[in-house]
Amino acid sequence: MFNYLRSDIKAVFERDPAANNIIEVLLTYSGFHAVTIHRFSHFLYKLGLRTIPRFISQLARFFTGIEIHPGAKIGKGFFIDHGMGVVIGETTEIGDNVTIYQGVTLGGTGKEKGKRHPTIGDNVLIGAGAKVLGSITIGNNSKIGAGSVVLRDVPENSTVVGIPGRIIQRKDEQPTPETQLSHTELPDPIGEALREAHQKLKEIEERCRRHHGVQ
Repeated sequence: MFNYLRSDIKAVFERDPAANNIIEVLLTYSGFHAVTIHRFSHFLYKLGLRTIPRFISQLARFFTGIEIHPGAKIGKGFFIDHGMGVVIGETTEIGDNVTIYQGVTLGGTGKEKGKRHPTIGDNVLIGAGAKVLGSITIGNNSKIGAGSVVLRDVPENSTVVGIPGRIIQRKDEQPTPETQLSHTELPDPIGEALREAHQKLKEIEERCRRHHGVQ
């Protein structure tokens, strides 16, 4: 468990330029607090305990605003930035070096039994307010844009935006931490559609003017 905690601390310094020193991280980073408490409650959960781990997770929710079910499996280098309103369900599986922002929900879609929460691959970024719902898989190196609602599997190296989430970009190269955090590089499909519609409207107007001999 201590190897995981070291990797979580390292992730904070790699992905948050506001992190100044380890004392600050240990004392003031609610995302790190929530993940650390989860690692302990998950250890107890794997021993077959249920009530005590759930009680611990509720204490963490009260103090951090982040709810992580003790049954969730979380890999190394997990970073929750800000974190208020984050919810991670019981059967969620998260790979290594994943980053999520405030308001993210990794949840279910109903009262189904068994695996009912998402599986998140390695090196995935999930933007603020995004909802990833159901027993779906988000492939390695993918990005989920802020506010998106994802209900279907996402292939590796993809960028997803919108409600419902749509794959609007795929890349073969593996992202670096710097590009992972660049929200401004996410494409805007609505803006692109509006620009296309405006261009088509101009073309129609031009054809109408030519047809009627208007200069």
